[in-house]
Order: sequence, then structure tokens, then C-alpha cells
Amino acid sequence: MFVSFFPQPKLFFWSVVIWSAIAIGLWYGFAAEFGATYGLGLGGAADPARAGTVATFWSPAFLWFYLYFAAMVWIFAGFWMRYSPHPWAGWSILGSALILFTTYFQVQVSVAVNAWYGPFYDLIQAALAKTRPVTLQEFFAELVTFAGIAFVAVAVGVFMRFFMSHWLFRWRNAMNDYYMSHWSKLRAVEGASQRIQEDTMRFSTTMETLGVNLVQSVMTLIAFLPILLSYSQTITEMPFIGEVPHALVWAAVLWAAFGTAFLALVGIKLPGLEFKNQRVEAAFRKELVYGEDDPSRARPPTVGELFSNVRRNYFRLYFHYAYFNVARIFYLQTDNIFPYIILAPSIVAGKITLGLMNQVLNAFEQVRSSFQYLVNSWTTIVELLSVYKRLRTFERVIHGEPPPAPAVEDARPAVA
Repeated sequence: MFVSFFPQPKLFFWSVVIWSAIAIGLWYGFAAEFGATYGLGLGGAADPARAGTVATFWSPAFLWFYLYFAAMVWIFAGFWMRYSPHPWAGWSILGSALILFTTYFQVQVSVAVNAWYGPFYDLIQAALAKTRPVTLQEFFAELVTFAGIAFVAVAVGVFMRFFMSHWLFRWRNAMNDYYMSHWSKLRAVEGASQRIQEDTMRFSTTMETLGVNLVQSVMTLIAFLPILLSYSQTITEMPFIGEVPHALVWAAVLWAAFGTAFLALVGIKLPGLEFKNQRVEAAFRKELVYGEDDPSRARPPTVGELFSNVRRNYFRLYFHYAYFNVARIFYLQTDNIFPYIILAPSIVAGKITLGLMNQVLNAFEQVRSSFQYLVNSWTTIVELLSVYKRLRTFERVIHGEPPPAPAVEDARPAVA
């Protein structure tokens, strides 16, 4: 799965983590400030005059970060291309770095939109409450500002989706070439054709989705936690508790941690059932394929028994997903009103303006959704685990390892 596309995967991924930590440490240690020496960057911070506008993306601080990121990527890629040459290194290393950069850029778009919320909604509040004169020119100017940010975001998003489609197919291409080079060993494995044709596609697509979401969640936390921390200077009171230092940060962290642990516990049976579901489906499909060429195969009693296994597993899956979805939907619906509950004392006391309230709500949502990565991705993780188990079993044959012991089938009757 990984060795086909990445050079020495275990060492490579550890080096990614270590080099990323070094790069982040150097940036916050001195590199961000160093750019100001040459007129690039304002102490590593975005220009306050351009915050909430499209111009922030080509401000000196951003341009300096772009150069720094490119330099760190080229150092890392150059080392690996010399240390462990790999035919897919261009796509796996440089392509992954480009995806990482565009993910970072999309997070910065969210930060710019959050900065735009404040003056825009304060303008609306001033107009509705008639606290000061508001002209149509002011109002439309704010909308034009948002449109500029949105157009840049759309352009980058379209490019990202186009590039990632090609990146994913290259990974699938690499897995296909790797597995086909061992086809003489693999052809006798149950469902071999499906694993090469379908599972490689599903694995690369699902890994990309989860990987990008994980990176985006981490970057969102890095970008929005300081923002939420600054808002906590104004919003210090939590309902039913009273004054709490850094109230917004604690509320977001504890609520997301509760949701993650709660849904992980409720859905603990799902990965095994998804894996078993793929097994029984593969056995049923394989018998039907044999029946196309051999009249002695795919007889009604055999097919009936195989389909009975499919039916039993699906009904068990439906049952377990039913209570999991009840728990998940209940949590997510409560999640919609949770920030308003936290802000209730400040809203009732009139401590915040409409603009600040919307900025807080957006920043709170960004931080909570980042902490809720596992909550939002649980069903996708379940699917990935089932595909991973199938491909891992497949690869045991290549390396001459014994296959895992088959799970004991549940002999209980199917739920009607």
C-alpha cells in the first residue's frame, strides 16, 4: 500500500514528522522575524491593515512564509531523492507537499473570512440600531471584500481538487504496478481481482480524504486557537460555572473530547463488521463469477447459503449503525447550539457586539470541528480499516507470511 508509492515508508513518515517539527520550531523561533530584516514579513504576523481582505495573501508576511515553506520542502525532497531514489518520489514527496500547502492556504482563507466577520456584522448592527449613519457604498464595499477572498478560495480549491485527482490516480497506479508484479503469488487469493481493481482505488481515495482532513484540522487549531484565546479576554464567564480563565478554549476542548470518546465507544463494533461484510460479499461474488463458466458452480443451495451470510451481516450492520447514528446525530444537533449556550451570559449582559459574536462563533466552530476530527471522520475511518485489513492480508502472501486466522462466523439466526 505504501511501499509502492513512498520511499521506505516507515522511515519516511517518521522523517516527515520530525522535519515538520523542526521547520515549525525554526519558523516560530527566528525565521518569521528574520524575514523582516529583508522587508518580508512583519515579525511573522499578518499586516493588520490587510486582515480580512484578499490582499493579506500577498502581504510581506505571507510572501516570506511561501519562500520559507518552499525552501524546507526542497531540502527535504532533495535528501530523500538522493538517499532513497523511488520512481514515484516526485508525486509522493513534492505532490504531498503541494497538497499540504494548499491545505494551509485554505485554512488561511478561513482566518481571513473570520477577520472580515467583525467589521461586516458591526456595520449591520450599526445600520439596524441606527447608532451611526451607514451608506450603501460602505455595505457593498464589505461585500466586494468578501467576494475577493471567495474568488481566490474558489480558484485555489478547484486547482487543488484537479491536482489531487491526478495524485490519487498515481498512487493507485503505483499500487497496481506493485501488486501485478507479484500476480503469480496473488492470483489464488480470494478476491484477488477485486482487491487490485477496487480496494486500491478505495484505499488511496480514503487515505487522501482522512489525511487532508487531519492536516487541515491540525493547521486550523494552530491558526484559530490563538484567536479564540484572544476572544477569551472578553468572554470570561461560562453558564452554570461562572468566571473561568480561557473559557472558550476550555469549552471547545472538553466538548470535542467528550464527543470523540463517546462516539468511539458507541461505534467500537463497526470496523469488524465492515471487514466481515466485505468478506461475505467477496465470497458471494466469487461463486457467481465461477458459475459463469462452470455449470456445476453457483448452484441455488450454495448461492442461497452465501447470500444468507450477506443478509445476516448486513442486518447486524444496520442494527449497530442505527444506535450509532442516534448517538452521533444527537451529539451533532446538540453541537449546533452549544456555542450559544457558552456565549449566553455574555450575550445577555451585552458584553459583545454582533460582529464579535459572529467572529467568536466562527472561531469556536473551527476549533471544535478540528478537535472533532474523529467524530466527523469515524464512518470513513471504519471503511478505511476494513479496506486496510483486506490489502494487508493480500500483502502477507507477497512476503510469505501466514494469513491471519479467520474470524469465527456468528451462528446466530439473522434478524428478521
